[in-house]
Amino acid sequence: MGELVFIGLGLYSHFDISLRGLREVKGADYVFAEFYTSLMPGFSLEDFRKISGKDVILVSRRSIEDEDGRIILEKARGSRVVLLVPGDPLIATTHIALRLRAEKMGIRTRIVHGASIISAAIGLSGLQNYRFGKSVTIPFPEDGNVSQTPYLVIAENKARNLHTFCFLDIRAEENRFLTIGEALEILLNLEEINGRGILTGEKLAVGIARAGSEDVVVKADAIKNLVNFGFGDPPHSLIIPAERLHFMEAEALIMFADAPEWVMEMSK
Repeated sequence: MGELVFIGLGLYSHFDISLRGLREVKGADYVFAEFYTSLMPGFSLEDFRKISGKDVILVSRRSIEDEDGRIILEKARGSRVVLLVPGDPLIATTHIALRLRAEKMGIRTRIVHGASIISAAIGLSGLQNYRFGKSVTIPFPEDGNVSQTPYLVIAENKARNLHTFCFLDIRAEENRFLTIGEALEILLNLEEINGRGILTGEKLAVGIARAGSEDVVVKADAIKNLVNFGFGDPPHSLIIPAERLHFMEAEALIMFADAPEWVMEMSK
């Protein structure tokens, strides 16, 4: 029986893979990798090949989603196959679907976890992880149409006094990565359409750029100030905090995310 091992690469570079993950790569017959679900700016394919001693076969979104991962599954029928995934392997639903197909074909699957942007960004912000509600993706507008989903999810979380983690749209094949500023402009536009007062320019937001790198940027401020803040290169993530903060969250935002002093008022 063949085997398919999903391995998380972590957040930023080829050095972020775990020792366990590297051992699995070295013992594999075939090594595939995808980089369409997230951007790893510090990842060098050539350096990874030197570290692992393995050739790496790159697969696209089309290969895994449109073609149902056949190129991977055909090899995994009778061989040990590894799929390298940015972050933690099963955060993206596309990998869950591939794992289901593999198991239905009689292919054994295993997971080697890696650092996830969700836990990393939450930890960097200083906000408490148990106070997060449903997460949401802010997509690029399509033909001028803006999805209402991010606004509705944030509104629901705020009504329950919960924070919202926002994934920002990635289109790796087009080399397009939604920035924090663009995402906030989308949210401000949605506020203008809905008029519920939950995402005005005065509301607090937290932007995280290049989590896991040496030049990570974490900045909390009013949305109107973050729109034009210089976060630098992607990948970017965004957190919309609850209306009320725990006093330790407020202190952490000021200390670790350079938040303005008025944030302390949100904990009273």
